[in-house]
Amino acid sequence: MNQVFESCKAITFDLFGTILDLEGSIKPHISEFLQDFQTEISSEGFWQQFRHRQRIEQYQDSLMGLGHSGYLETVKKSFNYVCELNKMETTVKQVDTFMDNWKSLSPFPDCLDGLQKMEKRFSLVALSNGNPWFLEHLVKNRIKYPFDAIISVEKVGSFKPYPGVYRRAALEIALEPNEIIMVSSNSFDVMGARTCGFRGIYVNRYNLPFEDTHEQFKPDLTVVNFEDLSRALLM
Repeated sequence: MNQVFESCKAITFDLFGTILDLEGSIKPHISEFLQDFQTEISSEGFWQQFRHRQRIEQYQDSLMGLGHSGYLETVKKSFNYVCELNKMETTVKQVDTFMDNWKSLSPFPDCLDGLQKMEKRFSLVALSNGNPWFLEHLVKNRIKYPFDAIISVEKVGSFKPYPGVYRRAALEIALEPNEIIMVSSNSFDVMGARTCGFRGIYVNRYNLPFEDTHEQFKPDLTVVNFEDLSRALLM
């Protein structure tokens, strides 16, 4: 095991994009949705525009201080924005169908086995931007893994990487920040956790660059999936 993790007792996991395969789960529904329109945008292009807009919606939500709206609310706002951007007039039913699809998110196939291996050494905690009821549903019915705790950012009222999210997680877990590892496929999430004293592991499934940041805020380790992750933490 990497020496920086020897004193760690818990791992907090991002869910969206790290354990749950957002792109693989939602893009097929986008392809089906686009068949109702005469548009040049592909499902890949729509997905990229949507994810970009969702990040903006989340940052605006945190920065403007007008009250936390919630993860699914940013999903809906982003979907409506991208539809309008591409001159697609949607019906209430089409929007509702898109939102319902998020209840059927599927985990990456490597995650469950990796979690079951890591539970022998660490407490495992879900730390997510999701609405509390949505997280409960996804953990119970889609991921099907009994995390030691499920922590939603709604307890703080801001999306990650707001520092209070990680500090609240440390408080809830009752550990010092440097005893916790943040595992995420979102580089901003790992960076945010590192600025708060967490150790950080970047699950780089898509060979993306990490944030341009100070050396001390970069991940302690980068892996490509949960098989690599469990091997690195347990050997």
